[in-house]
Order: sequence, then C-alpha cells, then structure tokens
Amino acid sequence: QVQLAESGGGLVPPGGSLRLSCTATGRAFNNYVMAWFRQAPGKERLILAAMAGNNRNTLYTDSIEGRFTISRDNAKNMVYLQMNSLKPEDTAVYYCAARNGGVAVADISRYNYWGSGTQVTVSS
Repeated sequence: QVQLAESGGGLVPPGGSLRLSCTATGRAFNNYVMAWFRQAPGKERLILAAMAGNNRNTLYTDSIEGRFTISRDNAKNMVYLQMNSLKPEDTAVYYCAARNGGVAVADISRYNYWGSGTQVTVSS
C-alpha cells in the first residue's frame, strides 16, 4: 500500500514554470512505477509521464513535447514533475499515481494508487 499527496500547483503565467511534487508514504517506494496524469475540465484523465523505480525506464506522452520532465528521489519517497514553457492548455488538475512493480506504462487502468490532485492554472 502507498498513499500519495501532490503539491506545488498554482497559478502561473504563460511561458512560466512549475515543479509539482508527490510525496509517497508506505513501504518499498522504489518498487513502484510512479506517474503523472492530468485532467482538464470535461476531459478524460491522460498520462503525461511515468518512471519505474530504477529511474531508467521512463515514458513520456507526445503531447508535452519535451517541456515536462519526471524525476524521483527514492531516498525521500518523492516524485517530481518539472513543467516548463507552460501554456493555457496545460490548465488541469494534475495527479500522481503509482503501480506496484513492472515497467512504465500509459494505461491508466494499470495504476492502483492515486493522489487527490493539485490544480495548475496557466493564465495571464
């Protein structure tokens, strides 16, 4: 079991940057594949990036175009999403998710644990 809590969201102007953090509580954090999803109003929840516990198996969705970077610190039970060159269409609730073992995958149904989300609003 792992519990997840996101932080770091807020209001940022277009072109700005934010770093989201996700704190995981529980055991054997490095066994979990960690991922970031987002959900815009009226739209489905979509994956942005995922990273396996070994920090080498990483997945990114094409939609973020190299602007976002996922990283994790297994010693601190933390995963991060660095977001640069933010656009108004990046406005959404951002969620941290985890699955126990395996490789980084895009399939939302494969993630068993979720945080409650943090709002990111990109607006001038």
